[in-house]
Amino acid sequence: MKILTAEFIRSCVQPEQFPSGGVPEIAFVGRSNVGKSSLINSLLQRRGLAKVSRTPGKTRAVNVFSVVTGDTQLSRFLVVDLPGYGYAKVSKSLRAQWGPLIEAYLSGREELKIVVLLVESRVPAAQDRETIEWLLSIGRRPIVVATKVDKLKPSERVAGLRRLRVELGLDDRLPVIAYSSTTGEGRDRLWVSLKEQTRI
Repeated sequence: MKILTAEFIRSCVQPEQFPSGGVPEIAFVGRSNVGKSSLINSLLQRRGLAKVSRTPGKTRAVNVFSVVTGDTQLSRFLVVDLPGYGYAKVSKSLRAQWGPLIEAYLSGREELKIVVLLVESRVPAAQDRETIEWLLSIGRRPIVVATKVDKLKPSERVAGLRRLRVELGLDDRLPVIAYSSTTGEGRDRLWVSLKEQTRI
């Protein structure tokens, strides 16, 4: 996939701040520190586009990026980086603000065409499974991406990904894409899946 332009356009903390104009949107969701920002930078081949932090819970708004590619099938769209869930040190009041904002976006946003759910390849969490079940219940079939697979030893890879599928309760309709933002593994496969879902 050839990326022609990729740029940050806004941070949203209220639904009325979401972009207008009907441009298709691809949302990235996952728990805190799962590697969303790193994956977005890797996918779009832009260093520092999405701000990466070692501090979980750093993304505290819905961050929106405009992307133009050289592929006619998926030529212009918005990437939406949602705040991570499950970080205990974030205040209760802030979590209370995030919940309704994210739920309203994922359940009612007409422009949202694809949800990419990131899970940690080594340590899936109960909240990941709950998120998958909730997305399916509202008619959103996510693309599931297992991040940080470069941290798995080759001997651990097959068994680790199989265990992840079982713990997340995934059937064959929801394949898991193994991804490494460090090596670029999984980038081409994720682009293929994104283009396939735009045809659904």
